Amino acid sequence: MMMTVAVALTGCGFTPVYAPGGAADGLKGQISFAAPSTRDDQLLVRHLEQQLGHTTAGRFQFKYTLKVDQQRMAVAANNTTARFNLIGKVDYQLIDPASETVLISGSATQFTGYSATGTTVATRAADEDARARLMVILGDQVVAQLLAKSADLPK
Repeated sequence: MMMTVAVALTGCGFTPVYAPGGAADGLKGQISFAAPSTRDDQLLVRHLEQQLGHTTAGRFQFKYTLKVDQQRMAVAANNTTARFNLIGKVDYQLIDPASETVLISGSATQFTGYSATGTTVATRAADEDARARLMVILGDQVVAQLLAKSADLPK
């Protein structure tokens, strides 16, 4: 059964995204990222560069805006918060730097949470860990969207 599916997909022109000549080849090491200005930006860009490669003079330029909001969850009667959610949203554009034409645009939204029931140090560490997880999740969503839309990019 699995062989039949693979043969059928090959016959229709399907190419795995990470295969030689796949969509990922056209993006790997070809994207210049805007310099990060916050810790969250730094974590997001680092993850994107791990997935798509690092270059300073790429064929494409990646511009983004990142917003992270913190929501209080599980608020006790004495107004202390036992849990927080971090809601992140990244809006992005993949641009041809020569013409300033937007080639791909999109957004990704997700959330993570952390507990605030320990010490101040533990709560701070939990916040930083949740932010790092959030940037990985958002970065993975952006990469998936870029790869899905990359077949439409000029060669």
